[in-house]
Amino acid sequence: MLRQRSYRNRSFLALMALEICAPGLSAAADTSLPEKPTVQTEEWIHVSTKERPPIQNYPHAGVVGQPRRVLASQNHAPQGRQGPWGAFSYGNGESAGFGPVGRYGVAPWAEDWSFLRDRSRRDDPFDPLKFIALNDAKTIWLSFSGETRLRNWYEETPFLGKKGGSNSGRFGVRNLYGADLHLGEHVRLFGQLINADAGGWKGFGYNSTYRKRLDLQQAFIEFKGKLAGAQTGFMFGRQQFLDAPSYVLYNRETPNVPLSWNGGRIYAIWPNIRVDAFDFVQTKTDARLMFHDTEDYGTRLYGGDITALVPQFSIGGETVHSFLDIFYYGYRYGGSLSVVPLASGAMKGTSSRGNVGFRWYGTAASFEYSFGGLYQDGTFQKSGSEHKTAVQAYSVNTIMGYRHTPSPLHPFIGVQADLYSGGANGTDGPVRTYMAPFNPQTNYLDTTTYIQPSNLVSLSPVLSVTPWKGFASIQFKVPFMWRENADGAIWSSSGPYTFSKIYHGGYIGVVPQASLKLQLNRHLTWQIYGARFMASNGLRAAGGKSGSYAQSNVVFRF
Repeated sequence: MLRQRSYRNRSFLALMALEICAPGLSAAADTSLPEKPTVQTEEWIHVSTKERPPIQNYPHAGVVGQPRRVLASQNHAPQGRQGPWGAFSYGNGESAGFGPVGRYGVAPWAEDWSFLRDRSRRDDPFDPLKFIALNDAKTIWLSFSGETRLRNWYEETPFLGKKGGSNSGRFGVRNLYGADLHLGEHVRLFGQLINADAGGWKGFGYNSTYRKRLDLQQAFIEFKGKLAGAQTGFMFGRQQFLDAPSYVLYNRETPNVPLSWNGGRIYAIWPNIRVDAFDFVQTKTDARLMFHDTEDYGTRLYGGDITALVPQFSIGGETVHSFLDIFYYGYRYGGSLSVVPLASGAMKGTSSRGNVGFRWYGTAASFEYSFGGLYQDGTFQKSGSEHKTAVQAYSVNTIMGYRHTPSPLHPFIGVQADLYSGGANGTDGPVRTYMAPFNPQTNYLDTTTYIQPSNLVSLSPVLSVTPWKGFASIQFKVPFMWRENADGAIWSSSGPYTFSKIYHGGYIGVVPQASLKLQLNRHLTWQIYGARFMASNGLRAAGGKSGSYAQSNVVFRF
């Protein structure tokens, strides 16, 4: 699909061009003609640009392996909705630090709908809700956003048979509806409401992340403007935070209630570098009454990020466009992912971890890559004790692949390799098991979520195709999984597994899986996942079980 843009050009531009091409000729022409009143005429030049592919109206996180390559000319309104982030709007705009944005974004407040000041650019029934002028100058305006998600999933043997009942089916619904009030160029107020519910047969785990009475998911004020040559902003209040590699922390996708944080964040975006600093406490969502969410001061996230645009270089005659992230994230958390596994049971406590790391990621015409590494240090403090144990852990995350851009199938074929350190069960010496307590992207490793990125080695081929002119995308993955430390626990997203017998060996199993995403129209998406967790012989002998998994998501957004 092609969109035409028009540019106005007046007659004096032609005289300027004549002067440039033949100096003095325009002046000579003026002397040979009698003076006449200047008459300005209009000329319209039509330039065609390609629309953003429909499948990327709502792009997933992760800059490598997107369904299709997005050209720089497709990133700007009305095709894309990234803000004034310059070079950091490249691709899905994730390098700007506000999550991926296509037509819609994971964070609705990251979408820029200001171009709809011009009513002639409205081409969607929901456009009147995206820009509502509140003054004659159209500098004060309101934008509404909304999402309703219907999700159902089936599990033959949930969590290797260690949770719930066999052949369990669940259904979840959530609603996220928000309003974004812009008070001129420098101040905005954003608020978002949430409610959610879940049910099913042989169901389990219907806690506060699945069921939620009506409450505030986000409510913050932002002050922004130009400072020292940078697009600068300060956000204070309850908000999403997505300025991290999605395999480190993300948005809590599988449950109904996404993560939200309370505190302050400051960012600055220059042409080739940006910085971000933040200090948050998590929202406590276990209230059973409406509008009763509070702050969980025992769970903290703080730190900073620097992202630089790497100077372009060439490999095999292809120009590589890449970014480098350098970051520090501090965690403080309790709960099931902070325990230390013992020979029998687990020791409860509180973890304080610092994460120092980098990520270098880029794309060229026919290949894409991301390399990342992270080191965790800090302490584990046993509940009811003053004694602290040191933490020394790490992770390595890579994905690379080839994309045949000219093909109508737009295929991507690559390999993903991930390493998360593990420690032996017990309390002797430092805690060496890597932990990701704040819900990394669900489908980065394994769509079933049966295996937590802790004490793990995962290696997977990746294949995706995007046929039908970009209205559908199909991806296949086959992650093979091992324990990084054969004397350590296997971790689920709810804590370490305990089996009826001792599990010997390192191999965990293989999880062939596929996903199909259909962009039915601008606002309606249907995504289907299927997987088969094939446990190793040793895992089955210890009491683990193989099983099939299926999930369906119908999502409406505006």
